[in-house]
Amino acid sequence: MIRLTAMLRRNPALTAEEFQAHWRDVHAAKIVSVPGVRDRLVRYEQHPRLATGPGGWAGTEGFDGVAMQWYRSVDDFMAMTNDPGYHETIAPDERQLLDLAGGVYLLTDEPRVIVREG
Repeated sequence: MIRLTAMLRRNPALTAEEFQAHWRDVHAAKIVSVPGVRDRLVRYEQHPRLATGPGGWAGTEGFDGVAMQWYRSVDDFMAMTNDPGYHETIAPDERQLLDLAGGVYLLTDEPRVIVREG
């Protein structure tokens, strides 16, 4: 199993509220609507940035959320990124939603160390 972890920055044309609503309500639906993506994806998570008040802290500035995607293999991930449905439906939405050049993306393997409670 591999995981894509993406530290996301929103398209500067969007407010934080517009980004979160589109990411949650539109982008997620597009991902599950494309068989060539949905069938290769084992798990997809959205972790929106915490809202903070004055003087609050929610991590490094400039990031709006983290997306995590699990795949059975690098081959499945690559097949997903080459799928015509991804290019027709999801990639255009990513360009509208995200500052793609400003994000941070990392493919990782299974964790080597797991810390558990108790």
